[in-house]
Amino acid sequence: MKKPVNPLALDQRDGLPDSLRVLADAYPRGQWEQHENFNQMIQFWMQRHMMFRQLIGLLNQDAEQLMDRNIGFKDYAPRLSHYAGSLLNELHGHHHIEDAHYFPQLVQLDGRIERAFDLLESDHLAMDGLLHGMANGANAVLKGGEIGTFRDTLTDFGTLLERHLTDEEDIVVPVVLETGFQG
Repeated sequence: MKKPVNPLALDQRDGLPDSLRVLADAYPRGQWEQHENFNQMIQFWMQRHMMFRQLIGLLNQDAEQLMDRNIGFKDYAPRLSHYAGSLLNELHGHHHIEDAHYFPQLVQLDGRIERAFDLLESDHLAMDGLLHGMANGANAVLKGGEIGTFRDTLTDFGTLLERHLTDEEDIVVPVVLETGFQG
């Protein structure tokens, strides 16, 4: 029997549905940094998200360089190990802190967004599988596997990571702006 499609699944949605944008619409992204409750905690958190975006960008760029023979495998392999390891470890730790510390506190601050935090927890579970797939792909390349296949994995992973980070920001930052949460 075929599993029903969940339109809110990370690999199915193209943004937050209106029902989960209660605070996001009240606090437009372009005005976040000017808000009096845009604090150091949220600034640090956003910087972590930017780091994840930069790491996936570097991994994609390096894979393209190897495919185009602009970089040799001897130069590529240590970069892949370093950047993929950094992304995997940092993202895993980041999600653990969010799930164990921040999200349980934030969801208590405004009951209207409880379903939004359920969505983020589902994303984190989905991302765990994607992280394992990326790690397996990187290890395969390091053992002589096809770079094109790994590049496709990176592209798919990057798309879903961006969807998750954007949606997470659209949920978390407005809660912080609304409540003044400090962490």
